[in-house]
Amino acid sequence: MAGKKYRKALEAFDSQKKYTIAEACALIPKAKVSTKWDETVDASVRLGVNPKYADQMVRGSVVMPAGTGKTKRVLVIAKPDKAREALEAGADYAGSDEYIKKIAEENWFDFDTLVATPDMMVQVGKIGRVLGPRGLMPNPKVGTVTADVAKAVRELKAGRVEFRVEKAGIIQTPIGKASFKPEDLAQNLQALIDTLLKLKPATAKGQYMKSVTISTTHGPGIKIDTAQFTASSASAE
Repeated sequence: MAGKKYRKALEAFDSQKKYTIAEACALIPKAKVSTKWDETVDASVRLGVNPKYADQMVRGSVVMPAGTGKTKRVLVIAKPDKAREALEAGADYAGSDEYIKKIAEENWFDFDTLVATPDMMVQVGKIGRVLGPRGLMPNPKVGTVTADVAKAVRELKAGRVEFRVEKAGIIQTPIGKASFKPEDLAQNLQALIDTLLKLKPATAKGQYMKSVTISTTHGPGIKIDTAQFTASSASAE
């Protein structure tokens, strides 16, 4: 996969140049490798933070305006009235103890995201040891612990993605598919950048947004000029 097609994709643009968001997203159709399936477009953002310090742990969620091209299966753990709201909003599954038991005893994981109401978190915590390693433990910072389950379900179905900075200070998240219109990818990437700028820790020193790269699943990375974000960050402070 990394042979002729990859080299051809690499020749479609200047790998050393840093592009604007619009320019970079317009290059995606040329920079994809696979012609057999619709590759995911990922954004990789390196931040000037040290995640080992709790106050520099950048974590949150963003609703992609143009969606992600993938429909998430959502499980909501809530009491009957809230579970009913969740199902009406489009949740794939909703209930309380029966789903906690199903996960614990049957190792059932036919869902991508778990949303829970605050009053159910004690029960959910009992299966935290199996949810945690899979990245499924609900968390209020990313909006998956909430009393407004209907809103959470609608946003997740519409294209809300969660992100968390890794040890090296990098955040990686999908922003759409290679088949998306360039302007839709640009809109999604801008939404991610705007959210990350709002989450800048007060203790972060030096340049906050160090690098931004987008790429398809198997394609080469397209660099984006971060000077525009640095200016936006400075003016917001």
